[in-house]
Amino acid sequence: MDLKKTALYDTHVKLGAKMVPFAGYSMPVQYKGIREEHRRVRETVGVFDVSHMGEIIISGPAALEMTERLTVNDVAGLAVGQAQYTAMCYPDGGIVDDLLVYRYADRFLLVVNAANKDKDYAWMLKNKIGDCTIEDVSDSYTQLAVQGKRAEATLQKLTAVDLSAIPFYWFKEGRLAGADMIISRTGYTGEPGFELYFENKHAVKVWEAVFEAGAGFDIEPIGLGARDSLRLEKKMCLYGNDIDETTNPLEAGLGWITKLDKGDFIGREALLKIKSEGLKRRLVAFTLDAPGFPRHGYAIHKGEEKVGHVTSGTVSPILEKGIGLGYVKKEFSKIGTTIEIEIRKKRVAATIIKPPFV
Repeated sequence: MDLKKTALYDTHVKLGAKMVPFAGYSMPVQYKGIREEHRRVRETVGVFDVSHMGEIIISGPAALEMTERLTVNDVAGLAVGQAQYTAMCYPDGGIVDDLLVYRYADRFLLVVNAANKDKDYAWMLKNKIGDCTIEDVSDSYTQLAVQGKRAEATLQKLTAVDLSAIPFYWFKEGRLAGADMIISRTGYTGEPGFELYFENKHAVKVWEAVFEAGAGFDIEPIGLGARDSLRLEKKMCLYGNDIDETTNPLEAGLGWITKLDKGDFIGREALLKIKSEGLKRRLVAFTLDAPGFPRHGYAIHKGEEKVGHVTSGTVSPILEKGIGLGYVKKEFSKIGTTIEIEIRKKRVAATIIKPPFV
């Protein structure tokens, strides 16, 4: 299968990025190295090309009703210019995808995971209600994530929009680096930052302007490898690892976005039943008490009993020790519980902690 390329593909190649297949695209996994890139975002500012993400617009008279039916969070409570983190569920409560919803005066923009875009779009069309239009506009957008403590200082040089006036999970439409775009105070790193959405034709111009503006902060391009370790240090879920169609939002620790009292939505009845019967397992965060690299799928033990499995793991570049997420039986999910991770047939002691890790 031919891999798709973002509008910045040639730029990444010139910068010496290691390109890998990801969600049907050729994407940069790293430039200088994952640990160095990870630290750059934590210390000053880094830029991710995340143009592989999916963008779907729901418009028309029934757009609000449709978006409410699809997602677990309270869309009606959003003001124009506000965004929210949410999820879509199957009727049995399993997760179709996690996503962002942006509310405009006349439409909703849903930003979905790249690997799930076609599946998500088909799911939306299948469950369409009322007078609304559902449009996949993913191929029209370039999306940059500018993340880190110096992200605002970097981008403010390029726009008349007062970035300090945009609260967390709000957005504005404006010009930046000479291009019209959505400027959103969101991100997947746990650091202050913005996500920028604009037409592909502006991609190289905007990329170069951002790097020129951030030169004094040692700005660097960041690959997907550091994106994964950054989100894990903040206990942000990754679809396909920590959540999928076999997991529900309640056991995944996403009860805070699951508004069971907002009215009907797909999966609500199943989730109400799950809540009333009590959870059987929970997604927990753990740190290793000895050297080791926990990986997806590794078994979690408590004494002689296998009590769960690792969903995500890495060696934290900030803590310099193994960290991970995993599902364990509810009775073993309390913070402070000691467990063991089976790493290459050897058990390594670990402790369940209160996230985030950093």
